Amino acid sequence: MLPNATAKKEVMTDNQTTGRIFDIQRYSIHDGRGIRTIVFLKGCVLRCRWCCNPESQRYEIETMRTQDGEKVIGRDVTVEEVLAVVERDRGYYRRSGGGLTLSGGEMLCQPDFALALLRESKARGISTAVESMGCAEWLTIEKLLPYIDQYLLDVKHTDPEKHKQFTGKSNELMLENARKIAASGQTELTVRVPVVPTFNATEEEIAAIARFADSLPQVRGLHLLPYHRLGQDKYEGLGRTYTLADIVPPDNEYMTRLLQAARKNCKIPCQIGG
Repeated sequence: MLPNATAKKEVMTDNQTTGRIFDIQRYSIHDGRGIRTIVFLKGCVLRCRWCCNPESQRYEIETMRTQDGEKVIGRDVTVEEVLAVVERDRGYYRRSGGGLTLSGGEMLCQPDFALALLRESKARGISTAVESMGCAEWLTIEKLLPYIDQYLLDVKHTDPEKHKQFTGKSNELMLENARKIAASGQTELTVRVPVVPTFNATEEEIAAIARFADSLPQVRGLHLLPYHRLGQDKYEGLGRTYTLADIVPPDNEYMTRLLQAARKNCKIPCQIGG
């Protein structure tokens, strides 16, 4: 009786765990296999200059000005409340191989909430994925790995100084955790690269990232994600300055050149987007 009672108590605790989110997006097809529901957790350790979700960076609940008036960004929810939304699309997950994706911000900034969401999703038979930079202590990531089916790992650059210049932090910890995640063999790993002019959008820089990805065991793919300006208006709404306002997004021809550079430097499948 004791093991069953313990398991029941653990599930109840997971359901009642509280975290802070700023959005839930249903019917996504770009953040893991199949049709997915993305839960965006608030809080991030980086301040990437190109971030398209600046409202995700601070953990605090904020107010953002929009064309429709002021909007409150951030709300506290339980695991049960989130999964009540996720459960609505079980039929789509079953037919497409989709499920739940945790994103942010950086979902590792709320490790207890992320763990509870992932563990309870797996207990309900829902496939899980995370979008993450791997910027946390290894012990934190290690606890989550058994409950993650797909790890979409954001690798921005291989140079620590340039990484710090554009994001506010060096990348040594993230690259070391990438090696550990890959070596664990516990999750399907895909490396995703935000391609940002003036930061990493040269053939040499993309080639270096491709070589790093190729050095990791069992990576399923390398995805190059073109920079865009879709989040620019949010900065004004939050009273912040968007420092890349003069940057032009890379066109298809240039992205194809970068894709070729990646393919020349690794054996894993490479693509634009995803």
